[in-house]
Amino acid sequence: MIRVAIIGTGSIAAVHLQSYSLFTGRCRVVALVNHNIERAEALRDQFQLDCRVMQDYRELLQGGEVDLVSICTPPGSHAEIAASCMRAGVHVLLEKPMAMSLEECDQMLEAAEESGSIISVVGQNRFLDAHIRLKATLDSGLLGKIVHAQADSFWWRGNNYYDVPWRGRWETEGGGCTLNHGVHHIDLLLWMLGMPHTVQAVISNTSHDHSEAEDLSIAILSYPGGGLAQVTSSVVHHGEERQLIFQGERARVSVPWKVYASTPRDDGFPERNAGLEETIGQLHDSIEPLQYTAHDGQVDDILTAIENKSGQVFIDGYEGRRTLELITAIYEASITGCPVSLPLPKDSMLYTRQGILAHAPRFHGAVDKRGRQACQ
Repeated sequence: MIRVAIIGTGSIAAVHLQSYSLFTGRCRVVALVNHNIERAEALRDQFQLDCRVMQDYRELLQGGEVDLVSICTPPGSHAEIAASCMRAGVHVLLEKPMAMSLEECDQMLEAAEESGSIISVVGQNRFLDAHIRLKATLDSGLLGKIVHAQADSFWWRGNNYYDVPWRGRWETEGGGCTLNHGVHHIDLLLWMLGMPHTVQAVISNTSHDHSEAEDLSIAILSYPGGGLAQVTSSVVHHGEERQLIFQGERARVSVPWKVYASTPRDDGFPERNAGLEETIGQLHDSIEPLQYTAHDGQVDDILTAIENKSGQVFIDGYEGRRTLELITAIYEASITGCPVSLPLPKDSMLYTRQGILAHAPRFHGAVDKRGRQACQ
């Protein structure tokens, strides 16, 4: 029986507990941790758990009473908690984003390597049937080379969303909608298309006076071979529509699912290729549905890795770091007004938390002048 603790008992903790409740024959929640003990007790009572409630996660590590922790705290605390847990021999399921800085990601990866503990970074959208099928369709090669991709992460939040003290602050959240909302689709884009070699971007705070970070960002990614991708992250879009679109040489596919294939007429204008559309559709529909989806799928994944002693999870710390690396590049490109090459070196201006706080723009709608001077 795998003994589980939840560190941080905000709203996402309830999602983790719901997922663990599906696997009562494999795991048991033994502790909830929160500085606000009343919030932890309320969550314990909501799920009718027979478990300890404590304020300091270090108590868990002293007695060797836990095998796996879900870390559901704000991103600024992830690195310290995760590294401490792994060095104590505890496996970690870590909510996204992985950390505030790449340096902190590297600290966690070092702890995982030294301890042999598993770290799995939450990317629950990879565990959705629609995305699994889209990935398989892209990997089939039926579309030909991908020439353009579009990742739209359109959310909407009111100004009072940022009344929560740690939200919208570079010091405690590490960024705005790109890091904390766009992370979902950025992770999916990387999984499906890989890392670009350059990034250009613009970010802005258009509507949220309570936040010092961006509420809208637009990035252009350039890939080897000439392909381009555009990524929009937002909390100003009414209706909260989100989509991924991939345009190949022969056809386009997307989530929400749509397929359209074209072939040229003699004059070069398009003619619909119904046969290719049918072939792509048949492949897409042939992919078996997942047994567990979203957070349920990711919890099953890490439980299986622990039970099998394989150490192999679908989204490990290196995958989580890659997502943060691209987000960091988007911030650097927007601050400097210059294209940014990947991979980012360790002397990158935003590699450390200190670098983020030194260079991140505290602005409402303009690129930081210090960054633009660095480009020039």
